[in-house]
This record gives sequence, C-alpha cells and structure tokens, in this order.
Amino acid sequence: MIKYKLNCLDCNLSFDSWFASSKEYEKLKKKRLLNCHNCNSFKVEKTIMSPRLINKSNKKTHLNFKKINKKFQEYQNFIKTNFDYVGKNFAHEARAIHYNEKKNKKGIYGTASNNEVKELKEEGINTKVIPWFKDNNN
Repeated sequence: MIKYKLNCLDCNLSFDSWFASSKEYEKLKKKRLLNCHNCNSFKVEKTIMSPRLINKSNKKTHLNFKKINKKFQEYQNFIKTNFDYVGKNFAHEARAIHYNEKKNKKGIYGTASNNEVKELKEEGINTKVIPWFKDNNN
C-alpha cells in the first residue's frame, strides 16, 4: 500500500489517501474515480512527497502498518465469506433489496460510481464505501 497527500485544485483542500499501489492511483485517476470529499471536484492531484524509509526509529510504524494491512485482509475475507458479490450491479441490487422486490438473507457488496452511491443515500438506502485491495499488491 502507498499513501499520497492529495490536493484539490478547486477548493485547495489537502488530504491523505491510501492506494494499493502507485499503478492503482494512476488507474483511478485515469478513470476519474478520485474526487475531493469537500467540493466533489475531480481536479485532484498528488503532491510531492518524500519516501518513507524503514529504519530503527520507524520500525514500530512499519509493524503497525503490517497489522493494519492484515486487518484489512481479514475484513475483506469476512466480506467475501458472508456477503454476496454483485459486481457492477451493486446499485440495482441494493434498490431491489431496499424496495422489497428481492429478499436476500445475505448482505451484498460490489462496485458503484460516486454518483450511484450519492443517489442511493438520497433514496435512504444505507451504503458504505470501503477500500478494497488486491491480495498481491505492496
């Protein structure tokens, strides 16, 4: 995983965000899936950052990072085991369950655009956005 400091070019907000890899950041940026959580602008750029090197003084931080990474993997495994994967049909399936067209004993997970998540919340459909990392990255 890699952490970038991002800056919104519209409202000048600076914030940190984690990515599975630098390639993942570039992929999300290219697909316009990165936006400012303050003004919703897609004009978000990463700033120059110094590398984080592991030495004796920050070894504890590295161990904490490993624990966090392991916890993310545990959450993902829990979700994969206990929820049904619906892929890109998440918004449709969430509406079907919410409006009782479809009864589902298990929860669902999948992908949705920022706009779809916003629309679901406006309709009163409770959704959560969580980071998802590939098993073999960083």
